[in-house]
Amino acid sequence: MPEKRDESFGNQLIVANEVLPDIIPIIPLMQRPIFPGMMIPIVLSGPDMINIANRIVESDNKIGGVVLIENPHDGAIESRDLYRVGVTVKVLKVTPIDDNTFQLMINALNRFTLVHVIREKPIIEWEVEHYDEGNIEYTDQMKAYSMAIISSVKDLIKSNSLFHEELKLFLNRFTLENPSKLADFVASMTTADSHEIQEILETFDIRKRVEKVILLLNKEIELSKLQAKISKQIEQKISKQQKEFFLKEQLKEIKKQLGLEKDEKSAEIERIEERITKLKLTEEAAKKVDEELNKLRLLEPNSAEYGVARNYLDWVTSLPWGIFSKDNYDIEKAAKILNSDHYGLDDIKDRILEFISTGKMKGSITGSIICFVGPPGVGKTSIGKSVAEALNRKFFRFSLGGMRDEAEIKGHRRTYIGAMPGKIIQSLKSVDVANPVIMLDEIDKIGASFQGDPASALLEVLDPEQNTQFLDHYIDLRFDLSNILFIATANQLDTIPRPLLDRMEVMKLSGYVLNEKLQIARRFLIPKQLKEHGLKKGMVKIEMKALRKIIDGYSREAGVRSLENNIRKIMRKATRKFAEQEKSALTVTAENLKDFLGNPRFADDSLYDKKIPGVVLGLAWTSLGGTTLYIESTAVPSKKGFRQTGQLGDVMKESSEIAYTYVSSRIRDYGIADDYFQNHYIHLHVPAGATPKDGPSAGITMATSLYSLAKNKPVKKNIAMTGELTITGKVLPIGGVKEKTIAAKRAKLKRIIFPFENKKDFEELPDYIRSGLDVHFVNYFDEVLELVF
Repeated sequence: MPEKRDESFGNQLIVANEVLPDIIPIIPLMQRPIFPGMMIPIVLSGPDMINIANRIVESDNKIGGVVLIENPHDGAIESRDLYRVGVTVKVLKVTPIDDNTFQLMINALNRFTLVHVIREKPIIEWEVEHYDEGNIEYTDQMKAYSMAIISSVKDLIKSNSLFHEELKLFLNRFTLENPSKLADFVASMTTADSHEIQEILETFDIRKRVEKVILLLNKEIELSKLQAKISKQIEQKISKQQKEFFLKEQLKEIKKQLGLEKDEKSAEIERIEERITKLKLTEEAAKKVDEELNKLRLLEPNSAEYGVARNYLDWVTSLPWGIFSKDNYDIEKAAKILNSDHYGLDDIKDRILEFISTGKMKGSITGSIICFVGPPGVGKTSIGKSVAEALNRKFFRFSLGGMRDEAEIKGHRRTYIGAMPGKIIQSLKSVDVANPVIMLDEIDKIGASFQGDPASALLEVLDPEQNTQFLDHYIDLRFDLSNILFIATANQLDTIPRPLLDRMEVMKLSGYVLNEKLQIARRFLIPKQLKEHGLKKGMVKIEMKALRKIIDGYSREAGVRSLENNIRKIMRKATRKFAEQEKSALTVTAENLKDFLGNPRFADDSLYDKKIPGVVLGLAWTSLGGTTLYIESTAVPSKKGFRQTGQLGDVMKESSEIAYTYVSSRIRDYGIADDYFQNHYIHLHVPAGATPKDGPSAGITMATSLYSLAKNKPVKKNIAMTGELTITGKVLPIGGVKEKTIAAKRAKLKRIIFPFENKKDFEELPDYIRSGLDVHFVNYFDEVLELVF
């Protein structure tokens, strides 16, 4: 219940012979206690408070009590939530404010103490013991206390003028002979906490009460002095700032009159005009800029439209209209740069050099969009940087991964608050040339939402026939993007929309074989990590055998990112040893590698140390590169049935059913018992069960597994296969030949079976990948059986 502090002290209206009742209704106070002698309005709201007010007003003497709440909470207030000492009050006037709120004008009479709680509901009623101060003996000591209070009050008036009139009125009305009222009044006007003021109320001894009030006053005076000090400091600071502001304005006006300085608006317009002289604006852009400049001259700098127009002109004149960097067509220099930054990837380097050669013959590199596709860590982003360096062009990269708003590409319209151009225009402002290399990273992870489809917006950007007239929503001027070399990166092509994929020239980075990873680690990764960890050349040596073990046992992947992380881990442990006063150089060998990296994460790809009927090793492609894949089959004597497990996708399930049907249809040709499939329940499983798998390339592997099971003949060791099988036994071509070949070499396999139509793909592979492999190409499934049995 809020109480108004519009209080005044006066003589009690109760007559001397009036007897106060021992049982009185209690009004809980929320904020501050009330002292005897105060006449103050209080506001009561809510049904419970209205009941208490009505009870007091309807009584003969109109007497009640007010007590401060000690433990406030949201529920109903009970006696245990109140202090034990309060003040008896008499209601003088009741003024209704609305249906649920009343204002009571009360006169505080004297203190009381709780004796016994009579009841809690519907109103709180207490039996109380009244305290009558009576006549106070006025001694010299009491006079001294009174004078001390008045002196402190006068000091408070000097330091805080908020209570100036109220205190002056009191000092005129009360004399030194009334220390009790003096102490109560001074306590009520301080800004002390409610529990401190309640403590004054509960102090019945006059002398002790006056001592506590003097302490409160001293705290109030110190607080007022601190407040005055802070106010003075702020005032001085503001005065200084105002003085500096006026002087600066005067200086600015003087300089303006002398022609030494222009105002902000003139300087802004002059800066924009200076920029325009260095640009080769199109006719459309020049006209638009002229219109916006004229508008800017008419607008006041304080208007909102001025800021919009200035920002627009700032963006338009910051773009590299007609500014180009000179391309490098030196093939030898470009080849040297590519080789210095990357080892291997010869097919990619050759295609890039061919691309540069075409630009040399044509005189310019325009209308080009390249898409690097490959597993993580194979160098897609870094080779994009090398292409920019080889061409002597500036490089800008931004990621499309998770982008869901079409405005990120084509910008926001200027009518929106906080509007900005799209990423393409922002990148051009950043590089300051109109022919940079812009890398669109993670184009396969682009999203879509109700705000639009960024992939659709990219269709205009990446179409050489359209991007000469690219229109950003914010700039609203056509800008020629045809001189930009766009390089996109992706881990897989399946999630890229077909219309977008058609606009790009796809270059596949399949991954690295063991020898390539060894050279990359030796030439690039180890020197890089030595430098990053503050180590000099020769301080940490990693032997070739140790490197081979790291690649094979700790970082089995298509790229080299995990390999670099393991080398980084070795360097961290080495730096700690050197920090702990290690003197000699550290050498990492195959024997002590475990001390640096712990136990190997990967074991041999071979799950079986002996030949088992029904178990065949296949090759598979994943977004992380190629991998080996076992197919297992077993038979349970029962009625006819076929089941597949291993989290197989729909296409892979269909492949298994084709294999089952094909082998079942040729049992007599293959010498399998006529009733074998009729009397056995066949279970085909593809480890590992927690990894989802899909695709048609395991068809011949599944059929071989079923044949091996039915004939009870295991296949030869160290042989792997891949190929799609039709229901007539024809072997169809598959994808990912390079990735699967690399996976076979990593698993130390010597013989591979590919579909015959993939022979041309295999022959395109570099010699170092093909070397050491005995590869067979088959047209029909019967040829597979001749090779594996």
